Amino acid sequence: MQKLWGGRFEQKSAALLDSFNASLDFDKELYAQDIQGSKIHARMLAKQGILTDAEASAIIAGLEAIAEQIQNGAFVFDIAHEDIHMAIESALIERIGDVGKKLHTARSRNDQVALDFRLYVLQKNLAIRELLFALLDSLVSLAKVHTTTLMPGMTHLQHAQPVNLGFHLMAYAFMFWRDIVRFGDDYARNNYCPLGSAALAGSPYPIDRDFTAQNLGFAAPTANAMDSVSDRDFALDMHYSLSMLAMHISRLSEELILWSSSEFGFVRFSDAYATGSSIMPQKKNPDVAELLRGKTGRVYGNFVALLVVMKGLPLAYNKDTQEDKEGLFDSVRTMELSLRILKELLETSTFCTENMRKACAKGHLCATDLADFLVRTGIAFRDAHHITGKVVAFAESNHLDISELNAQQLCALDSRIPENAIAALCLETSMNARNCFGGTATSRVIEQVALLENQLASAKEQWQKESACRK
Repeated sequence: MQKLWGGRFEQKSAALLDSFNASLDFDKELYAQDIQGSKIHARMLAKQGILTDAEASAIIAGLEAIAEQIQNGAFVFDIAHEDIHMAIESALIERIGDVGKKLHTARSRNDQVALDFRLYVLQKNLAIRELLFALLDSLVSLAKVHTTTLMPGMTHLQHAQPVNLGFHLMAYAFMFWRDIVRFGDDYARNNYCPLGSAALAGSPYPIDRDFTAQNLGFAAPTANAMDSVSDRDFALDMHYSLSMLAMHISRLSEELILWSSSEFGFVRFSDAYATGSSIMPQKKNPDVAELLRGKTGRVYGNFVALLVVMKGLPLAYNKDTQEDKEGLFDSVRTMELSLRILKELLETSTFCTENMRKACAKGHLCATDLADFLVRTGIAFRDAHHITGKVVAFAESNHLDISELNAQQLCALDSRIPENAIAALCLETSMNARNCFGGTATSRVIEQVALLENQLASAKEQWQKESACRK
């Protein structure tokens, strides 16, 4: 087969080179973006008088027929074509003849692949955000149900202070909200069109890059051709945001794994989203959450791989950047599936609220409240801290939690403890006492839900506008 670039070569490519050099096996995933970019490029060439209208129409019709073939599984991919760009162009020439050879006027594979990959990243950015919106809707709905459900809040994985489950879930909701903001920032920063940069220095033809950018849904053309063909920051931004998202999913998964254990007993997973043991018939394993946690390492690895590829590359395009796609394709697929299954896992799980309540009677969660109460009576904080420590020691020596002490026991420990200090040891009172903005009090959690719902509504409007530009 004659290579489209083979005019100056006298020997055929070695079969081993074809195999080593080709990216078609994986970059065929970009066929839709490649055809989309080629159709707009043909329209621009006709608008500028570089092609006739008839030539552009023939090219566009041919590209649409090829797209239909690929969608139907009838297109034959041949590794000799190297990549998706050459595969489609070769098929176009075979279909419509010499007119197809004019499509590549005023562009290079360098700006063509930069366009295709950037379009893919921006489209997947929108898709990931859509899944995040769905996950957050589920998470916020759960939080609304549990604004009064007591559970132990922890630091160092030790019981610390009483909180409510809604408050705990909203902590993750705000993590995922930051992911939505991060993906939105990435989208705005990278929504610029590289097509027209050609090989590295721009094109000598009278092209209209603004027309191309506008019709492909971009904010504007990229400003420097040399940067445009070598830039993969947009892909690295996607990797970073996916890695942050994976980390947040992993943290939530870790807590769900702990909560599902016999030691905690805070959550039961649906049989539909749990697995069993091949040898122990009693087991119900949290494999979904464990896999979500484990896939984080895979996403991180793909991110680091591209950073290493890019770190030593001179301007402009280098073949090394062929290694930019497989890892990102993998991370995108991984995170799309992870977001879907995490949503289902949360929606089908049962939170064991009575066990959470019982767990609050361990670890002396109201100790800080007693110290704060004593401070309000005029005792210095360090003295109040010391007195409360004596109370904790007494309770432990009697195998009690301080929330289980009565007023007589409490006052007998130190003459400075007034009888009404017993009120500070109520778990509900302790939880609701943390009534500052952002606190765990039920009223404040309801406020957090309303705040996030308003922010999500605005973000969805922006996402809808961006999605409309990409259709």
